[in-house]
Amino acid sequence: MNIAHRGASGYAPENTLAAFDKAVEMQADYIEIDVQLSKDDLPVVIHDDTLDRTTNGTGNISAYTLQELKSLDAGSWFDKKYAGEKIPSLNEVLEMYGEKINILIELKSPELYPGVEEKVAEALAKYQLDTSNNIVIQSFNHPSVIKSAELLPEITHGVLAGENYKNVTDQQLQEFAAYTEYFNPNLKIASSELVDKVHQAGMKISPYTIKTEAEAERLYKFGVDGLITDYPDYAEELKE
Repeated sequence: MNIAHRGASGYAPENTLAAFDKAVEMQADYIEIDVQLSKDDLPVVIHDDTLDRTTNGTGNISAYTLQELKSLDAGSWFDKKYAGEKIPSLNEVLEMYGEKINILIELKSPELYPGVEEKVAEALAKYQLDTSNNIVIQSFNHPSVIKSAELLPEITHGVLAGENYKNVTDQQLQEFAAYTEYFNPNLKIASSELVDKVHQAGMKISPYTIKTEAEAERLYKFGVDGLITDYPDYAEELKE
């Protein structure tokens, strides 16, 4: 699976409609998006919990209403030609892309946003995607994944794993497999042995974040199920 990380973020500003459009154009299988909550408890699509890196705003996402967040420029930092790109709401993304491409939703820092799992579940239900095979939900916060899986039992879920899971045990993988279908690790800890262990536990594996063709080729040879990449064309070339 070719998973466009924050959209085709190597070619357009991450987590914007421009990046998602580019991912669709490049025939990615999924767009990966990050979800947080605005001050008025509405799900918005942005990676950092602050505005400083990817917009002309400053401060925490949670300090601004959706309307205030929508007034910011989320494109100029990447390239002047993307001036005026906005922070999308989750509703916008689901409405525009829910029937067009698979969507991998990361619950970003859910410990900062009590109730975010319910908000995402409500949004999916609104667009009749709460039983869809086109949606996967994941997080580094594994209790949040458990909560989401309880709210959305028909939706596929995944756990994200950092470098601290380099020596993940078979028992840990079995525990993950009890409530999730994906174990998605940092590419630095990915190996053919880890791929085999994850598959033996009954899960799939899609490492993150591939930024070079060499990384894509190396992971592809390990037998991974997907590549989470800023450059979806790298993964697409391997399918040919």
